[in-house]
Amino acid sequence: MAKPTLTTWPGLLAALTVAASAAGLTATALLTHEQTPQAPPVTATVSGSGSSAQQGAMDAWRAEFRRVHPELRVDYRPTASGAGIAEFVAGGTAFAGSDVVMDPHQQALADRRCRGRAVNLPMVIGPVALAYNLPSVPRLRLSPATLTGIFSGRVTRWDAPQIAAENPGVLLPHRPIRHFHRSDDSGTSHNLTSYLRAAGGWPYRPSSRWTGSGAGVKGSGGIAAAVAQTEGSIGYMEYGFAGDARLRTASLRNPAGEFVALSPESAGRALDGARVSGYRGGLVVTMDQRARTRGAYPLVLITYEIFCSGRAGAPARAFLDYTASDAGQSYLALCGYAPLPQDLLTRVRARLGVTG
Repeated sequence: MAKPTLTTWPGLLAALTVAASAAGLTATALLTHEQTPQAPPVTATVSGSGSSAQQGAMDAWRAEFRRVHPELRVDYRPTASGAGIAEFVAGGTAFAGSDVVMDPHQQALADRRCRGRAVNLPMVIGPVALAYNLPSVPRLRLSPATLTGIFSGRVTRWDAPQIAAENPGVLLPHRPIRHFHRSDDSGTSHNLTSYLRAAGGWPYRPSSRWTGSGAGVKGSGGIAAAVAQTEGSIGYMEYGFAGDARLRTASLRNPAGEFVALSPESAGRALDGARVSGYRGGLVVTMDQRARTRGAYPLVLITYEIFCSGRAGAPARAFLDYTASDAGQSYLALCGYAPLPQDLLTRVRARLGVTG
């Protein structure tokens, strides 16, 4: 695997020296007589927090980035999208991950923190899995309307006529449905409720704060653990968490009328009808929830990396240059994500260049 092209150390060192105190960065100069080109003069830690949906990608990226550049360590805490934005706005981190673009109020606060402009850039495409625990049901198909019924509390048993009609020939158990949702401020919740609102008649406005019924659990990992431990349950989470917990995932019906199983390939097809637009120096991807793309898994979220433009954002940008490289993107499919489409990736790389 080719090593990524990254910000050169002389340029990065200068930026780190200027930006350390304002960008969630801890930097310690190691000015010794033994300095060599192989031992850069600065050891630094760049901190980030936010979306738990991208945790798998971040773990892989951080490990490989540290191997290539041991002088710059990246820490990332999966605190949820809303908490990550709040911490970034408060100056506690160099970057935030969010499954939803900042709203105007958050953007204004972030711009003030950056003393300039805070940039949103799409970096991770993550399919949202509907994972379930029914040992006797190896395959399950669910429509948006049925999911709406389950998560609003109107469909309460696994052998309900609505579920049975979508799963002909499947012996469904006569047992109550336990459904888990995020208890924290979650971009994954926002994406799920947006999907259900557009295609399934969800009765509430899309929100990062859960408005349906069920039991609340913190974090995608928390939902995965709860489903794994609770027979008869279902919950939503990023695909990698379902895979790590060895949970079965439902095939979802897309606007073309197909029930599509979740995979990085089927998730990538969901972006075929997406619209990309510029937004305050960054990019916003608008999904078409009604696009009739054949073979597309319909429930996909995009995680944005939020960082400061200019010198204040240089430490985070050194890491994000790597995540947007060919090497960085190649790890996504291995972790259960979909790489950015080439045309979108080209625009992301261009924005990383101009935010300097």
